[in-house]
Amino acid sequence: MERTTQIDEGGESVLIVGNFLSGSVGNRGVCEELADRLRASGWNVIATSSRTGRFERLVDMLGTVWRRRREFQVVQIDVFSGPAFFWAAAVSVLLRALGKPYVLTLHGGNLPAFSNRWPWATRLLFRYASTVTAPSGYLVEAMRRFRPDLRLLPNAIDLSLYPFRLRRSVRPRLVWLRAFHRIYDPSLAIRVLSLLVPEFPDVQLLMVGPDKGDGSLQEALSLAAASGVQERVEYSGRVAKSAVADWINRGDIFLNTSTVDNNPVTILEAMACGACVVSTLAGGIPYLASNGVDSLLTEPGDADGMAACVAELLRNPELAASLSLNARRRVEAIDWSNVLPEWQALLRSASQQTPLRTEKLRKAVS
Repeated sequence: MERTTQIDEGGESVLIVGNFLSGSVGNRGVCEELADRLRASGWNVIATSSRTGRFERLVDMLGTVWRRRREFQVVQIDVFSGPAFFWAAAVSVLLRALGKPYVLTLHGGNLPAFSNRWPWATRLLFRYASTVTAPSGYLVEAMRRFRPDLRLLPNAIDLSLYPFRLRRSVRPRLVWLRAFHRIYDPSLAIRVLSLLVPEFPDVQLLMVGPDKGDGSLQEALSLAAASGVQERVEYSGRVAKSAVADWINRGDIFLNTSTVDNNPVTILEAMACGACVVSTLAGGIPYLASNGVDSLLTEPGDADGMAACVAELLRNPELAASLSLNARRRVEAIDWSNVLPEWQALLRSASQQTPLRTEKLRKAVS
């Protein structure tokens, strides 16, 4: 049996509940970066879960809460749509039974639609949280009806990892960096490439990201072959997080083709590098980037519109330089040096609160 210890009243201890899966599937979640940053600043951090199976992950989350209940003062829980929503709800019930305060952090462009299908569950989950945060204005606005005091706390990046290069003029080198999944519409990037070839015969497309196994990678590669542009497409597969900036900087124009989105970190990374961002305006992206100021935005699925934006950047170096510089300036506000102190203050404040507990819950753990 795992030994538990009493909380050191002089320390700061937090349990972070989310997907710590970088060791197995390669995707590094925001919660992992937050955990590392808090540890580096002196916090005692417990993290769950790194289990890959859904049921095993839920069991590990609940088990960690129970076994280590005397070792943390406050809990931060990531909330996604789908089954993961109910994992967060189950964890929150146990925390209320234990009298442990918790903070919810909302994620994912599908969460507003999901909450509309499950409004009672959403209200119940939100009601007892010390604070509910969201990384984008989009989610704050869409979810405010469930919690009026919902707080904006943006995803942060370490700007030192993203060397800035001002695009005074751009080459026809396009970069697409995302998981191959239908909600990110990778085939749209191929269609854009095909439309650009007549005017820009040396245009190239670099596609970076893991295959999620839904057939979208094969569809994109098949479309490239059918369109006669397969020789212009380079596919790299999954790359390490530490190498993302290098891959972005291999091109000058960053394409984001998603149909559903919230606050994509890949766009922030591209903006930090100074790449010229051409994106759909799906979900929360218009809250993240401003059309004509630090990016060019089009409707999801609009290959003609996206190709026209790319062509305008290739023809107009002054526009490219303006977008590049403004993009870097925009993301400077969300460097970890600015965001981490907000997280620390929030968790300290929440740790002083005690969530409501029903009589049934008190009896269950008495």
